[in-house]
Amino acid sequence: MRFIDEATITVKAGKGGHGCVSFRREKYIPRGGPNGGDGGDGGNVIFRVNPRLASLYDFRLKRHHEARNGQPGMGSQCNGKKGDDLVLELPPGTMVFTVSEKGEELTADLSALDSEVIVAHGGRGGKGNEHFKSSTMRAPRFAQPGEEGEEFTLRLELKILADAGIIGLPNAGKSTFITKLSAARAKTAPYPFTTLSPNLGVMIDDVDPDRRLVLADIPGLVEGAHLGRGLGHRFLKHVERTRFLIHILSIEDINLEDPWAGFELINKELAEFAPVLADRPQIEVINKTDLVEEDFVETLRRKAIEDGRNIFFISALHEKNIEEAAEAVWRMRDDFKANDPLARTTYALKKSASGQDEDDEDYDESSFEVVYTRELE
Repeated sequence: MRFIDEATITVKAGKGGHGCVSFRREKYIPRGGPNGGDGGDGGNVIFRVNPRLASLYDFRLKRHHEARNGQPGMGSQCNGKKGDDLVLELPPGTMVFTVSEKGEELTADLSALDSEVIVAHGGRGGKGNEHFKSSTMRAPRFAQPGEEGEEFTLRLELKILADAGIIGLPNAGKSTFITKLSAARAKTAPYPFTTLSPNLGVMIDDVDPDRRLVLADIPGLVEGAHLGRGLGHRFLKHVERTRFLIHILSIEDINLEDPWAGFELINKELAEFAPVLADRPQIEVINKTDLVEEDFVETLRRKAIEDGRNIFFISALHEKNIEEAAEAVWRMRDDFKANDPLARTTYALKKSASGQDEDDEDYDESSFEVVYTRELE
């Protein structure tokens, strides 16, 4: 199973059934008259949210989806059966864009867990000849044909639903952090770009088990990520729905001459990708404090206070001071509402280093595995 957050598909609703041309023929009943039934309506194509899904992988395997046609009408005023609807299940957070020659238009945002939308309506069934009898037309020998169902090219884009997005430079300890706060078992290793796809973890309140918080670990960002450098640029859009961000910086990446340069670099990339993300509330965390002397940590702590920054100094690996950061995460979760995604139809991530648009068929981001997580018991 691979993590796929974009797919382009074609959907076609069912065609309506033809109306029937028929006449009543019974013994001792002359001129029984027309009795052709109506054709059945074509089936609709419906998108429905399935909370168990976490990827659009199936839509990369099958790109054309078609609902059933309606059955034609029959004699004796028997109407044709309606075509079965085609129900396609999508992960929560999927945005549906209709693609046309004029561009793209947002059709649906399936963010609610009970979301359901008809994206292509089935064609109407044709009327049988019994509908066309009149005083001047006693024996109509024609009926209506069924109408064609709607057909669209759709672009599906998944934007993960999470309360908090964990961002930072590569190898900052983001995966270790989400592992300590939730039941997620993300891959961790001492080299950059260990995380190749977003990891989801669920924090559960010890006092109230129904109080939960979803964390999304976004692959590490580098300078120029909004232009397509590194890996994180493919997943920047997944922080759009978050209430706030947890910004983690490794203490190894800090220079006392400009200690907060790592934070500013990532914030600049967020602003370049979407200015609204630069204003998203953040919890700043400096990780891996176990790798340096305590005096160095105290110097940074005093510098943060002087600069008016509320920074948490932790060691996620050894769970040092991680509870303080967790409490701040809960507080911020209660203070802010979920954000709406940005309905953009053109992305910098689809541009190559030369600035030219890549061909959609060649553009593939399917080489990332899904990391499924379980919730704490």
